[in-house]
Amino acid sequence: MTHWLIAPVLVPAILGPLMILWMRHDLLQQRVFGVIGSLLTLVVAIKLNVMAAGGEIFVYRLGNWSAPFGIVLMLDRLAALMLILTAILAVIVQLYGIGSGWDRKGWHFHSLWLFQLMGVNGAFLTGDAFNLFVFFEVLLIASYGLMIHGGGPMRLRAGVQYISYNLAGSALFLAALGTLYSVTGTLNMADMAERVAMMPPEDTAVLRTGAVLLMLVFAIKAALVPLHFWLPSTYANAPGPVAALFAIMSKVGVYAIIRFFTLVFPSDTIVETIATDLLLPAALVTLTLGQIGVLGTRSLTRLAAYAAIASIGMLIISVARFDAQGLTAGLYYMLHSTLAAAALFLVVDMIAARRGGDFWLRLRPAIRHTGLVSALFFATAIAVVGLPPLSGFLGKLMILDATRDDPWMAGIWATILVTSLISLVGFGRAGSILFWKSHELDTEPGNDTDEGERPAPGPIPTKLETDEPIQDVDDSAAPWLAYLATGGLLAGSVALTIFAGPITGYLQETADQLTQPALYYESVLQNQEGTR
Repeated sequence: MTHWLIAPVLVPAILGPLMILWMRHDLLQQRVFGVIGSLLTLVVAIKLNVMAAGGEIFVYRLGNWSAPFGIVLMLDRLAALMLILTAILAVIVQLYGIGSGWDRKGWHFHSLWLFQLMGVNGAFLTGDAFNLFVFFEVLLIASYGLMIHGGGPMRLRAGVQYISYNLAGSALFLAALGTLYSVTGTLNMADMAERVAMMPPEDTAVLRTGAVLLMLVFAIKAALVPLHFWLPSTYANAPGPVAALFAIMSKVGVYAIIRFFTLVFPSDTIVETIATDLLLPAALVTLTLGQIGVLGTRSLTRLAAYAAIASIGMLIISVARFDAQGLTAGLYYMLHSTLAAAALFLVVDMIAARRGGDFWLRLRPAIRHTGLVSALFFATAIAVVGLPPLSGFLGKLMILDATRDDPWMAGIWATILVTSLISLVGFGRAGSILFWKSHELDTEPGNDTDEGERPAPGPIPTKLETDEPIQDVDDSAAPWLAYLATGGLLAGSVALTIFAGPITGYLQETADQLTQPALYYESVLQNQEGTR
């Protein structure tokens, strides 16, 4: 039993409180220890990926209690993959938060950052359904603090909405766990899977109800339509680096769907194809509404939020098949969409900071460093829309290929291709307003125009949202660090393209492991050498 498995939870759990107790008045120390904490989780994640690459599943039994009675952490290829994705995202975006100066807009930014990492990492590692709920609560509590970082009435209102919605989701989660426990008598995922496989037909109704409730909970976390209402306002009003970190939070919901419906409720059990039947239509609607939102919104931050919703729809289309090819494509798209969505939130934050806090898509004079910022926006748009040569294009091709023999193939392909065109038009419109037509304006004060393409009479309307979102660009601690961090996320998309072959091979083996869960049962329930 290796102790490396608990390190991604322990490192932030130790450093976070220490920063609050001893460094709360020293921002420099908070920055140093905050970055050290994120880097340590990255180092541990790399080590765990090396361990999991051989195909073995590692189990860590807390207190040396045997499963299913004790709490277990487990590491397989999927958990290791999600850990390293989270760590890379956290390090890069935290550097942006420091470079842009966002971390000094409020208290305890870096300690909340670490608490968020603790919750996310724990959710990926736990092998117990109740502790999945516990880690969900940990990451949500930290996200509440990060969401309202910097203050402001609109951000506070969006935060209250976010908290209320997630509290309802948490209550539903408990109801789902109670329902499943009443039928199976266990909350250990491996033990529950074995009991579900042996379930008599007369218990089908309650079990299926529990499975559907669980699906609804994870759909809320993943922001699938029609349970997505919390995401646009939350992401649009959150500080830029916080919204970028939140790109991994919706993936926690997707991870939970993959974990439960390949391990506990695979399609050959009594629940049959209930997951596919519910997820695929929801994914198609999510993709469509997300891309329409990209085209129709008048706000930069909401454009990024709707693009994130659309990426979830695209991802679930592939995951909903729950076969090896679909999961491979879905995991590749998950890596791409997390990095691309985070980069988009950072670029939007940079643009808004240079426009004096104006998030609205309307003509303004050209911003400072418009060439570099427009290049970042252009590259990010290519990645998000899914155009060659970046990884979004490869991800979409893989999803189209994975669904070519699906009974819904015509509808899936039509939805993906048409919504891609809608997204392209939406980003083209935004880029035109922000960078191209801005050069046509006189840079003298008072010549701002409203509503993008149409000069409007009267004063410019006051902002309706994101009331205090801006860290003044002149007050940034290190603007070059913000550029470097944004470029780093885009470099990740480039790397996914260049190394698509070996990465896809790794993901294929990960999908094979997920669709053959016998090794998972054996590792958790039978080979309990640590308890002997």
